[in-house]
Amino acid sequence: MPLTQRPGIRHHRFTLTVPFPTSLEAEIACGSLAPDAEPHRGLLGKELKVSGCVLEAHWISEDSRLLRISIMNFLDQLSLVVNTIQRFGPPVSR
Repeated sequence: MPLTQRPGIRHHRFTLTVPFPTSLEAEIACGSLAPDAEPHRGLLGKELKVSGCVLEAHWISEDSRLLRISIMNFLDQLSLVVNTIQRFGPPVSR
């Protein structure tokens, strides 16, 4: 989530934690959501990671509007991932 700290610029931060029934489901969700790079990399940073059964998403941005849009898009995609996992049942370990 590298975002250049510029003097005098206020950064907005947001963290979201999403619990899953299993660590495998959290990893699947993270893998499904991670490929979407942010279009405004210089103004907005996003980091996803899994800790146990929890997906953690961290944002930092100079622009509150871009932050809001990124979070809303992420929540839409997260909803699709969760619904897909629920629809097809729990993943099978390999």
